Amino acid sequence: MFLEMKKIIQGQTYQKERALYRLQDTELLDCVFAGPEDGESPLKHARNIRLAKCRFSLRYPIWHVENFEMDSCELDKDCRAALWYCFDGRIQNSKLNGIKALRDCQNILIENSRVDSAEFGWKCRGVTLRDTKVNAEYLFLDSQDLRLTNVRQTGKYSFQYCRDIVIENSFLDTKDAFWHSENITVRRSYIKGEYLAWFSTGLTLEDCVIEGTQPLCFCDNLTLRNCKMISCDLAFEASKVDAEVIGTIESVKNPLSGKVVADNYNDIILDEPSDAQIIKR
Repeated sequence: MFLEMKKIIQGQTYQKERALYRLQDTELLDCVFAGPEDGESPLKHARNIRLAKCRFSLRYPIWHVENFEMDSCELDKDCRAALWYCFDGRIQNSKLNGIKALRDCQNILIENSRVDSAEFGWKCRGVTLRDTKVNAEYLFLDSQDLRLTNVRQTGKYSFQYCRDIVIENSFLDTKDAFWHSENITVRRSYIKGEYLAWFSTGLTLEDCVIEGTQPLCFCDNLTLRNCKMISCDLAFEASKVDAEVIGTIESVKNPLSGKVVADNYNDIILDEPSDAQIIKR
């Protein structure tokens, strides 16, 4: 992925606008991007760079950058819109703070990191998160080809209008997740939140725990395999569903078609036409 570094810069501070504009083939060690001049876009249009133990506190620091690596770096809360229009990057052991930290990027790996960014990952393609904690109110809006493994996420409106996602061994504490999403697979994960996956198409949940009110309504091609449902009332309304649930479902309301199989139901509400089978083991 990377060419041999031709230059090393160590222990420098940059605060001017476009301070390292079009930097190439360079490793930056223990550098600081901050200061009273508050210059924007210090690394705009850089190519083939490594950043290690660097600290950022300027706006738009990493835009239109290709072939990059960040290790043990910190972007603070004043680092607005940090990575936009970037390609082919690896971020590890780092802290990404500030609103809109990742947007319209492609082929980015983030691992062993912490993210605290309200609008993180919008309009991205090919992003992988591993062993990472994410706090984002709106996570991955209108993004595609995402892979999340061992991710702990908190927020509200996650993965809306997203396509082609695989999530494994993760904990999602979210609300309105997967609305209008397509082709999503979640395995061995805990999903906590209200109104899960309304209007989704092609959502598959395998060996998951689902917690929260009114989940999985108005879905098309919805599949659950070996899942548990906690405090899930009014589930599956107007959905085309094939569900196998372990334990008790609080209540099922008017699924459109398919079948729901569970050990028990506290309530079954069928006050509209339905072609679905609701089966007790």
